[in-house]
Amino acid sequence: MAFLTLRNIEQYFGDHHAIKGIDLEIEQGEFIVFVGPSGCGKSTLLRLIAGLEPVDGGSIELDGRDITALPSSRRDLAMVFQSYALYPHMTVFENMSFALKLAGVDPAIIRTKVEKAAAILDLGPYLDRTPKALSGGQRQRVAIGRAIVRAPKVFLFDEPLSNLDAALRVQTRLELARLQRELGATTIYVTHDQVEAMTLADRVVVLHDGRIEQVGSPLELYDHPANRFVAQFIGTPKMNVVPGASLGSALAGVGFIGIRPEKVRLDSGAPNGHAATVDMVESLGAETLVYCRLANDTPLVVRCTERVHLKPGDNTTLTFDAIDLHRFDEEGVTA
Repeated sequence: MAFLTLRNIEQYFGDHHAIKGIDLEIEQGEFIVFVGPSGCGKSTLLRLIAGLEPVDGGSIELDGRDITALPSSRRDLAMVFQSYALYPHMTVFENMSFALKLAGVDPAIIRTKVEKAAAILDLGPYLDRTPKALSGGQRQRVAIGRAIVRAPKVFLFDEPLSNLDAALRVQTRLELARLQRELGATTIYVTHDQVEAMTLADRVVVLHDGRIEQVGSPLELYDHPANRFVAQFIGTPKMNVVPGASLGSALAGVGFIGIRPEKVRLDSGAPNGHAATVDMVESLGAETLVYCRLANDTPLVVRCTERVHLKPGDNTTLTFDAIDLHRFDEEGVTA
């Protein structure tokens, strides 16, 4: 039996149907990432699990116990927010120990738990500081530490890295991955950043318009997307998806054809390739993105690991292998 089970979850905000019959099973110790565009329902679903919003339909079961109607304080969950939500007048130690103090835990046990969590998060030297004396990354680690000392059954993260700069976001992402492995904690993590989803998750849940589009490991979603939405949401740059007829008569009967940019090759001498004109070249150092346009005005992006000596307006030829094509019907479902 799954550790956390969502059955036919529904949520309305007035007339707006925000969450539409979601079913999901999460195993103990899994790192699950909810990902999707703004407004897809990922944060709302997390808040329903946390008990911060009432469920309008369906049920939530945790470790064999129905928690659907329980208040947040009795669900044995800990949530880390994007905004840190630290008490500015309290020290790091006081912030991390506050929930345990309210629960009447013995002070000696509190100190042991806080010091252990601080050691894991490299916060030992900062326990007597207030949040204003910390960097953004350190504040986020304090918020994570506050969750760790509670030893919850599930950790919930709501876009915890969004307020950090790019370099710190990468560093904190690595720390989160290491921490989750060390604790073996069941974790649900919400992000709009599919790179975070791909690098952190055991399984990714792709949400769109209040529904689950696909659940699977990062590479399952990348290699075998269930539909056009998943295909173009997972991957940077996104998958090329064009009408089948735009790639020749052999594909005219297919609604849409998708191909990853790294599967398209620049080959000016290919006899059976597709003539194209270069629109733009992005030289990124380790890779080059070449934005092209076929003779029928169909745009395609090419991702190259080598440096490319092309410029806008140049002519080239694009080739690809049939085995690398993804076929979608007119509704966008994988054919």
